Order: sequence, then structure tokens, then C-alpha cells
Amino acid sequence: MALKAIRAGVKNEAGIAAAKADLSARFGDRFQTGEAIRAQHAHTTTYIPAQLPDGVVFAERSEDVREIVAIAARHKAPLIAFGTGSSLEGHINAPHGGISVDLSRMNKVLEVNAEDLDCRVEPGITREELNTYLRDTGLFFPIDPGANASIGGMASTRASGTNAVRYGTMKDNVLALTVVTADGREIRTAHRARKSSAGYDLTRLFVGAEGTLGIITSITLRLQGIPEVISGGVCPFPTIEDACNAVILTIQSGIPVARIELLDALQMKACNGYSGLSYQETPTLFVEFHGSPESVELQARQFGEIASEFGASDFLWTTNPEERARLWKARHNAYWAQKSLIPGAAILSTDVCVPISRLAECVAATQEDSAAHGLTAPIVGHAGDGNFHVGLLFDDKDPVDVARAEAFVDRLNARALAMDGTCTGEHGIGQGKMPFLQAELGDALDLMRQVKRSLDPDNIFNPGKIFA
Repeated sequence: MALKAIRAGVKNEAGIAAAKADLSARFGDRFQTGEAIRAQHAHTTTYIPAQLPDGVVFAERSEDVREIVAIAARHKAPLIAFGTGSSLEGHINAPHGGISVDLSRMNKVLEVNAEDLDCRVEPGITREELNTYLRDTGLFFPIDPGANASIGGMASTRASGTNAVRYGTMKDNVLALTVVTADGREIRTAHRARKSSAGYDLTRLFVGAEGTLGIITSITLRLQGIPEVISGGVCPFPTIEDACNAVILTIQSGIPVARIELLDALQMKACNGYSGLSYQETPTLFVEFHGSPESVELQARQFGEIASEFGASDFLWTTNPEERARLWKARHNAYWAQKSLIPGAAILSTDVCVPISRLAECVAATQEDSAAHGLTAPIVGHAGDGNFHVGLLFDDKDPVDVARAEAFVDRLNARALAMDGTCTGEHGIGQGKMPFLQAELGDALDLMRQVKRSLDPDNIFNPGKIFA
């Protein structure tokens, strides 16, 4: 499992030292080597051990990125792109040492084309900053992974989130990129046209590449009109199977639900305690509908009828913005609510995704597995996509407990793959999921390696991620 696979790689000490000297001379105070700032730019969000870079350089424009890449390429020093550091699988660790390229100062909205429902932004802008900027245009960017992640990081990890069932994932909402490649060029992968048959789809090659093929310097995004009315609701069910079956029938019936999130009983207990709620502590769906007043009311009524078929009680929904915000804030705080169940415990946050027809079976089997092994593992999921997350709590100082946790995750991923699913619906591979990618893709992984060698022959971009 993850921890077994995470090892420090061979460091090019001389090349890194030379790159540090050149970066210091060129960027002055924008290049830092203090331990505290290097620690801030290593993995901190889950139990994967931090592996610090040797320095951090702050880019402020695309020309900076080109210069940084040129210096790194000259000395064969690794580069790790950094947005906000909210990824969960060790993406920003530096197992081979090298330089963290902090893109947070590249946070401008470069253009908004309201008539075409698109915009172009720098990679360091966060999704919340972008939506604040867009508010007066009547448009919004719908991808919501929970964390206030950077748009560049979301593109690099092919992020998803609570709105994906209606609006898709990052791969569906990125029209074009500019990327600095290993030879120092800044390439443009596409134009703003909504479709194209012109050559290889380079945009989607870089979306989800996790920073291993180049550094993104701008992203052109699809936008959506802000809905006239948004309603949200909470719907408790007797069992996980009932909740999942309600989701399946809702999707099959063509109800255009915007969000449909599954929380198991333990997760509801955690959310009640952490967020001060008083909902039933049973398997529950959080749902949201977007549209006109009439369409939203119709969708809620249709969903309520389906939910009642599967034993749901007290479907409560509202169009009040404050009540909806409280509901979704509790959902977005699910990770912290999980941690509160066992104060001081480490948390291993992992995800899988299966066809939605297998979701109930996979979630129920995962619950049975955790119960059989005495594990605390609340579940929350993007049920409309068949994607769910497990927050496994354990003692990371106890080798026996670590082994139990890793064995559980091994079984979880094997279970998802056996159901024709994937080892990750949205976390990405990074370091933590590397062993499972081999099991999922087999010989296709060799083709990925060939692409990496072709575009990054000296392995300077985020080495030690996705595959060895």
C-alpha cells in the first residue's frame, strides 16, 4: 500500500546546488531555503510522510516559469509545481529533492468572455477567488472539490467534486492551457472554440498529468450561468443500500440533480458533532437542484417521490441561502469532522469510484470490512458519480495499526477494480496510489512512461509521482 511505496529517490545533489545558486541570483528574495517554508511546501494533508524540497521559488508571471524551467533543465534539478497544497496523495512531496515552484502569486483573471461563457486565468487563482471575481457577471465556475484549491492544481489533478454529477469534472471544463515544457517553450494546447478535431488532444494530456509533463501557466475554462434558484435538501434512509438505490433511480430517471452526496451513519454522527447539526444519524443524501423556481420545485418533488420508494423519511429541502450554506459547509468540513471522531488519530483519506450500479454493493462491503477489522472509517461520497471517500482513522505510531490500515486500503482498491471501477475518482495517483495504478492499467502504464520520457527526458517535472 501507500506507505510501503513511498521512498526517497536518488538526488542530483550537484545539480540541485547549482540550480539553487542560479535561482538565488536571479530571483533574490523570491527564492527561499528556510526549513519552515520548505516544510509548508511539502505534503501535510494526510498521513503520507512529508519530503521537503531543497528550496521554494515564487513565480509571478509566465516568463518567470520559463526562466525557472530553463535553470532546472540546465542542471537536471527536479521541479514540483505548488498551488495551495490541498492535494491528498503526496503530489507536492519532493522524493528526489529539488525546487518547489510556488504559483500562488500568479492569481490573475486574464480575460472573461461572458458571451462565450468562458474565461482565462492564471494557475494560482483559487476557485473561491475566481467565483468572487465572476459574481457580477452572472457567471460561475462550477467545479467544487471542497477545498479552496488553486485552478492550476485542480487541472493538474483532474479534480472533481460535489457538482460533477451535473457539470462534469475538470477534464470537461478546461478548454485550453498554456504550459511550459521541458525544452523551455510555452505552448498553447488549443483555442477557445467549444470543439475541435485538430490533432491530438493535448489539453487533456496535461489535465490530470499531476505536473509530471510541464508547468501550467494559464487555463481557459468553461463557465456557467448562476442559477435563478438553488434548493438544497437532506434525506435520511434506513440503509446504505436504500440511499444508493435512490441515487441510481434518480440518475436513470433523468432528474438533473446538481449535487447528490452520500454520508453514512458514522459520517452523519461526525458532522452533527463537529458542525453543530441535529440530523438523524442514519445513511443520508444531501441533494441540490439548480434552475427556475418551477423546475427546482418539480425536481425536488420528483426526487422526494423516488426517495420515499426506498424508505426515506422527512425529506427536508429549502431555497433559503443561509440554510443551504450551513448544510454544504458541514459537507465540506467532512474531513475535519472525521478527525474529530478520534482526537489525535492520524487520518488516511482515500477514494475509489465504481459504476453507480455497483455503488451500494461496494459501499456496503467496505463498511462490513471496516467493522470486521475494528476500524473507524466514515464514508462520504459523490453518489451520482459512483465515487466515495473513506476517512480511515488509526494510530500512525503503532506499526500494527498502520499495517491494518494499509491492508484495508489494499482491499478497498482491489474491490473497486474487481467491480470495473478505478482506484481513484478524483484524488489522483501522486505517491499514495502508485501500486494500484499498475493493477488498474497494466501494460497501458508503459505507454504513459513513454509519453513522460518523450516530453520530459531528464525527469525534472515532479519525479516519483504516478509511476516510478
